[in-house]
Amino acid sequence: MKKITDRWHRKKKNGFSLVEILVVIAIIGVIASIILVNLSSATGKARDAKRKTELAQIGRMLSGSSCYMPDGGSGDYDTATLVPELAAKNPQYAQYASLAPKDPKSGTATQSFYHYIIDSSGAKCALYANLENPVEPITLSGISAPTPGGGKGVFQAVSAGWNGTDKYFQVSN
Repeated sequence: MKKITDRWHRKKKNGFSLVEILVVIAIIGVIASIILVNLSSATGKARDAKRKTELAQIGRMLSGSSCYMPDGGSGDYDTATLVPELAAKNPQYAQYASLAPKDPKSGTATQSFYHYIIDSSGAKCALYANLENPVEPITLSGISAPTPGGGKGVFQAVSAGWNGTDKYFQVSN
């Protein structure tokens, strides 16, 4: 009888109890949630870096030549509405229309969430996008709205934009 009892005790000691398994699962859950929080912050910063790069590339074209005056005149336009107009006027660029940049978080085929604003004279224009990082350092402290001729950098607006912050990046001539 003693041998049977000893075998049963040995067998029981080799496994994990339900409480031990639940504690391990809870620890893994806490670690995973910490990692996900850190990754979401890094993802937003990476998308902001992409926004800045794309707008700076397009902005080089603005500063190298005169501003483009849309058929609708001065105003604020989503760049997705301007691409078909530009492709119609410049057929050599039509094949690249599908490659037009758009916001990496909010952009769609019909709305890029990259904006182009031009003044009534057609001499000053700006491209801008809403950033995700709420602690992005402000480099354009003199403006609180997209401003043609306002320079290149980050400004703080009065209200939050489509990506949830009041920080915007603009490139202007």
